[in-house]
Amino acid sequence: MITAGVYGLIGGAALFIGALIGLYLEVSRRVVGAVMAFGSGVLISALTFDLMEKAYQLGGFDSVSFGFIAGAVLFVGGDYLIDRGGGYFRKRGHGMRHAAGKVTSGSSQLVGSGSAILLGALLDGIPESAAIGVGLAAGKGVGLIMLVAVFLSNLPEGISGALGMKESGRSRGYVMAVWGATIAMSGVAAALGYSFLGHASGDTVAATLALAAGAILAMIADTMMPEAFEEGGRFVALVTVAGFLLAFVVSHLAG
Repeated sequence: MITAGVYGLIGGAALFIGALIGLYLEVSRRVVGAVMAFGSGVLISALTFDLMEKAYQLGGFDSVSFGFIAGAVLFVGGDYLIDRGGGYFRKRGHGMRHAAGKVTSGSSQLVGSGSAILLGALLDGIPESAAIGVGLAAGKGVGLIMLVAVFLSNLPEGISGALGMKESGRSRGYVMAVWGATIAMSGVAAALGYSFLGHASGDTVAATLALAAGAILAMIADTMMPEAFEEGGRFVALVTVAGFLLAFVVSHLAG
């Protein structure tokens, strides 16, 4: 359980590092897009060859299908509600797409709800961290592979999130507080995932792994890949492929 919590904290720490980069360094849009595309490729590989494959081995098609669809529906539904509450500025590209044509850059309406932004950040981060804990409980290096994938994907998420909240009018202190809370919850989610599912039935673990995979894939499709393309252009596709290949190689070497 302690190991799972530490893994979750390490994965979440990339958000804080990314936020520092976004707030204090000049990072070009193309670099942000490229790094986000690379992280997307890594996550897609990890959820395909580790989360879903392990889930299938433990529970078969029924548990996997139920969990995967449920995870995607929960993320999309939660994301929709949070965006309506003003949480869309937790990421730069996400926020600008929602705000385009609705408000002017100087309008007070541009400042999203603080609680909604925090909930949105947690919605993005909790499934990945829970997958780390459940992966450790499932064994065979799944937790370690997910840690690497989450860390690499959270770095650009932190950069994008910091830029988005900064452009919505939030202070640097607020941005760091949001990511600090997200890191803490990431550690808790990983520890709870390991603790509660360490001795659960194969079907339960399978459904939970698949649920995390469905939520992560929905998050990639909803926020990461659109922003990567918007910021980096069409050639980010090649960077995504590179991230996928690297994670694929690491997964099989670790296995």
